Amino acid sequence: MVNSAGTVRETKALAKKFVRYKEGAELYSMGHSKFEQLAKEAKATYKVNGIVLVNCEIFEKFLEKFREL
Repeated sequence: MVNSAGTVRETKALAKKFVRYKEGAELYSMGHSKFEQLAKEAKATYKVNGIVLVNCEIFEKFLEKFREL
């Protein structure tokens, strides 16, 4: 049996560091244009040969700024 710490580690290992806009919007349960806007505001975008990738680690740190306590 795997404890919860092991499960979290396994999940993080499977998570992608970079996603495209479409995949990121689905991953974070928001519309494509909203995800694109927030990713740009977070300065989490990378353009590689015409493909835009979003760094999920940077994006998630940016999202934490909106946390309501």
